[in-house]
Amino acid sequence: MYYAIKFGWVDMNNTKFDNIAEDIQTLNEKALNGEYEIVAISFALYPHIRKDYALLRTAVSFGDGYGPKIIKKRGATLKSNFKVALSGKHTTNALLFRIAYPDAKITYMNFLEIEQAVLDGKVDAGVLIHESILTYDSKLEVECEMWDIWQELAGKDLPLPLGGMAISRSVPLNKSIEYEQTLTKAVKVARDHKHKLSQMLLERDLVRIDASTLDKYLELYANDDSITLNETQFKAINKLFEIGYKHGFYDSLIKVEDFMIPTEYKELRYS
Repeated sequence: MYYAIKFGWVDMNNTKFDNIAEDIQTLNEKALNGEYEIVAISFALYPHIRKDYALLRTAVSFGDGYGPKIIKKRGATLKSNFKVALSGKHTTNALLFRIAYPDAKITYMNFLEIEQAVLDGKVDAGVLIHESILTYDSKLEVECEMWDIWQELAGKDLPLPLGGMAISRSVPLNKSIEYEQTLTKAVKVARDHKHKLSQMLLERDLVRIDASTLDKYLELYANDDSITLNETQFKAINKLFEIGYKHGFYDSLIKVEDFMIPTEYKELRYS
């Protein structure tokens, strides 16, 4: 969603962005340590970093009728204490999984290693995320959709909050507003020029998947609803925080609206 910046289609005066690509749990851990000024995170992490980071409204990913999948070997039966591989302790899928399967024995690994770990019998099951939900081996089958767990916990009318962006509170407020505006523009430009941008990513070997799978993946997680948070998405994030608090994952119940960049500040400043 930010390659429009990397390719020079969108910029911000006197600002150079460094684009650092890492798996989501590594980014979650970096956010916990306050290492990056702007960082992609799992929404489930945010209550843990709320004192150090504000949430941005852009570059958000939700599942709507889809999401991470719990997979196992085809025909296998899972016991209540089955061993499972998750992509990280602070991911949204880990929070939902731990609520739904409290007796499972969890091990964490890079999401790219999970499918093979199941095939090799190192774990009984794994939760696939990102493009893996589209490309997993035919020797595997879906035990449960994370979407179904979310629906049982949250109700039938809310999308599943997966990933968003956070910005350090050490960044001056007026600068944070500019960052959010620039990043929002980048996501919109990427969406408006999806075909051309996808072609460039494929030509430069910047993605792990083929053109058809990339197109499907972007429609799932980098679509029109990724540009800026809408009212339904706000409700979904609040429901996630409510569920996490109810099950003891958070020390307090928060409302996402209280932790956004206050864009009205810029207007008041110059009025």
